[in-house]
Amino acid sequence: MTQSTASSAVGGVVRVQPQRQTQGERSRETQRKLMSAVVECLVEYGWSGTTTALVSQRAGVSRGAQLHHFASRGDLVAAAVEYVGAESVLELRSRAATVAAGARAVRTEAVVQLIVDFFTSPLFAAALELWVAARTDLALHTVVVPLQTRLGRECHVLAVELLGADEGVPGVREAVQATLDLARGLALADQLTDDGARRARIVVHWARQLDMQLGECR
Repeated sequence: MTQSTASSAVGGVVRVQPQRQTQGERSRETQRKLMSAVVECLVEYGWSGTTTALVSQRAGVSRGAQLHHFASRGDLVAAAVEYVGAESVLELRSRAATVAAGARAVRTEAVVQLIVDFFTSPLFAAALELWVAARTDLALHTVVVPLQTRLGRECHVLAVELLGADEGVPGVREAVQATLDLARGLALADQLTDDGARRARIVVHWARQLDMQLGECR
């Protein structure tokens, strides 16, 4: 976070001193720490193990400060859901920027790999914990469904953009969606054991199939 600075001269030497954070800056920093801690706890301890006490401890924030920002676990979770959604979109866009232009087949494999890597990231693992819990928790279900919708839409739009796919052509939209569904399935398989070797082979194989299908439509 960028802080404003002040300078002072002591013995002819100019020293730059950071100014104290404003109340608003401290508040935003506390909320950021809490949201990051929620994600970490969801990944490490799951939904049932992510308690407000554990989150405040992980964030290095007092219980009083936590309650000041989020009066209940429900408030904390609702904010965390929004945070996961926003951070996931940012991560997707950041990863997309690394996909270099090149031969079509190479690019297709790079895009498929990018999507699979996102779905096996800690952020998706945290989202997955929320989705599973939301199946039987009505209050959580209400806030998680929009997250799922938003992530699905962002992933689809980004995949179409990176692949240079024309969804006006019959079969293209379904091919892109199949790629996303495959990535989610591979992510689920990776939750209990390291499935990296098999996943790498499937990424290469599917990228070839996808490239051929998109090539026929171009």
